[in-house]
Amino acid sequence: MKRACVIGWPIEHSRSPLIHGYWLAQHGIDGSYTKVAVAPDDVAQFLRTLPEQGFVGCNVTVPHKEIAFSIAEEVEEAARVVGAANTLWLEGDRLFATNTDTYGYMTYLSHVVPDWLAHDGPVCILGAGGAARAIVYGFLETGVEEVRVFNRTRERAEAIADQFGPRVKVFDWDNRSDASRDACVLVNTTAVGLKGNGSLGIDFAGFNPDCVVSDIVYVPLETQLIADAKSAGLRTVDGLGMLLHQAVPGFERWFGVRPQVTPELRKRIIADIEG
Repeated sequence: MKRACVIGWPIEHSRSPLIHGYWLAQHGIDGSYTKVAVAPDDVAQFLRTLPEQGFVGCNVTVPHKEIAFSIAEEVEEAARVVGAANTLWLEGDRLFATNTDTYGYMTYLSHVVPDWLAHDGPVCILGAGGAARAIVYGFLETGVEEVRVFNRTRERAEAIADQFGPRVKVFDWDNRSDASRDACVLVNTTAVGLKGNGSLGIDFAGFNPDCVVSDIVYVPLETQLIADAKSAGLRTVDGLGMLLHQAVPGFERWFGVRPQVTPELRKRIIADIEG
């Protein structure tokens, strides 16, 4: 039986076992996927002994993504760009790592709003953490000419611009509404709105009517940002799809089958969120 898991600290909140458990049952695979609480001081030892523990690989969530990236012996470009890994697997006795957040976000965006580039405007990113880096990378790879980054700590946004080059522009956090009115996509990558806490304070008056507003927060499924954008008549993309689609490559690596993100799977996770 092939075994995989997700590690984090804490880990109780993770819905990855629900996602992978659904696919294991759907495909009749003799395998398991569990969640394991691993303290920060124990991460390196845990990852280095995956084979002895009987695991073929694992997912990694906060706060272990950077440590996982540093420990892996082979790192794919997606992880190298972000500087963090969320998916690890073994090939022989070597530990490989990638970051599937870019894939997860861009796949879901294109699925929900195939014409997200309906007008030739910039992409605006709120936040400058690991998720922001993954999403900036995704948009640049698709050929977007300008990505604007807004962050309360300007230096962190400038670090992203320094990494990715002149197509990334840094704007002051206080200018996040005015400088986003011509955006084709606005993405929140911060934790504002998580569990209904806080508001990003975006004034959607005067936004391009084709703008797509996206939030990577998925608890609640409709954050205040998404609700405000809907009220302004803009198209929206919730955060759950990124979670579901980023899980696909790992499952294929570990269990040899490329799963599908189906409406039934989505309904199961929504029921868990709302339950």
